[in-house]
Amino acid sequence: MHETRTSSVNGERSLASIIAEIREELKELVNTRVSMFRSELRETTAALKAGIPMLMIAAVFLATAYLLLTAALVAVVSVTFAGSPYAWFYSFLIVGFVWLMIGGIAGILALHRFREHGFFPKRTVEVLKADKAWIQNELRGSV
Repeated sequence: MHETRTSSVNGERSLASIIAEIREELKELVNTRVSMFRSELRETTAALKAGIPMLMIAAVFLATAYLLLTAALVAVVSVTFAGSPYAWFYSFLIVGFVWLMIGGIAGILALHRFREHGFFPKRTVEVLKADKAWIQNELRGSV
């Protein structure tokens, strides 16, 4: 077989060796970025796994407390409508509306916090954007 020439007559590198070097550098760059992405993903997953069991226990107790306190509040509100045959209906309606308002406000606040933080790896995206700009700058400089 033929041996690939790595230098030309003037001592300069051949096009094939330059392309091979660029290819190796790009492979290294991609491998580095993929490992960064995986590392960030592992950190996020580990944090979620640690908190989920406690979150489930808390949810069960909070749901039970919520139901009991709601029933107590409905009973207190129904006392204000003691003479009306619709006392329980009005009290359930009032308490339900209050819970609807509180839940809506909490949902909006949570949505804003999720948008602030996000779950996509920001550092990796920023580094990839910087790499893209660097590669484009290098390509412009070599042309």
